[in-house]
Amino acid sequence: MSAPAAPEGYATVNPFIITADAVELTRFVIEVFDGEERAEARTIDEDGLLLQAEVRVGTTTIMLAERKPDWPFTPSLLQVYVDDLDAVLERALARGARLVTKPTDFFGTQFARVQDASANLWWIWQHGDVVWDTQDGESEWAAEGTDEGWGGESPELAYIHDTLLEAMTDLRDPKSSQ
Repeated sequence: MSAPAAPEGYATVNPFIITADAVELTRFVIEVFDGEERAEARTIDEDGLLLQAEVRVGTTTIMLAERKPDWPFTPSLLQVYVDDLDAVLERALARGARLVTKPTDFFGTQFARVQDASANLWWIWQHGDVVWDTQDGESEWAAEGTDEGWGGESPELAYIHDTLLEAMTDLRDPKSSQ
């Protein structure tokens, strides 16, 4: 299967983040993930709010815009592969991100989560030698029809699962007074 044609610098699917403090989040993406902004794409709307910014991270272009006052809170959930997980986490935390999931082994790959100041969740991966232990064709994931799920597999999987549930349950609009 071939990928649909996309312009140079764009992937087949590119995320668009509508958020509070889009200018700050643009800087976050540039500094934390070594992104490169396409200055020619930066567009300011009639109301003075950022209508579009584009930051290329690796093979993907992330588009960002400022949430209008009457638009709902819509946090983004993004997955990013990096070469140096520890360095990326250090930069993210220095820019005000909150550590959600500490670096954890995930079948031979390192994985962590952070939440930026605009409440977007970032799954950050450092690819390793992925090891899917299988016995008789069964994967490490719980067999269908069982209730073991994430927590029944390992302390690492239980931690990854539990930190996601906690982060999603606690997810709040940073502009809300609640």
